[in-house]
Amino acid sequence: MIGYDKKKVGQRIRKQREALEISREQLAERIGRVPRFCADIERGKAGMSIETMFSICNLLKLSPNELLLGQEESATPYHETALIMAALNQCTEKQRKDALALLKLFLTAIR
Repeated sequence: MIGYDKKKVGQRIRKQREALEISREQLAERIGRVPRFCADIERGKAGMSIETMFSICNLLKLSPNELLLGQEESATPYHETALIMAALNQCTEKQRKDALALLKLFLTAIR
């Protein structure tokens, strides 16, 4: 039987939140919860409702399987694309244009 391990779920949330450079306060604000509750979830001290879980999954670009069971989806490119998009969304327009130019240059160089 598969069990629900709140500590491991919390670790996955923290790891992904930090990878996306989202503060705990930003996470709390975006899912409509208080930072203390989010901290308790990340520490495995509190569980969460299904609504909260789906909000976290959506924000952190994780599937419920990834969050609850640590099982990555077979569509890894989606996950990587989501991380890239999250990073680009934090850039200025000029930085995004520069990143696109660098990506095009890189892709040309490796062909």
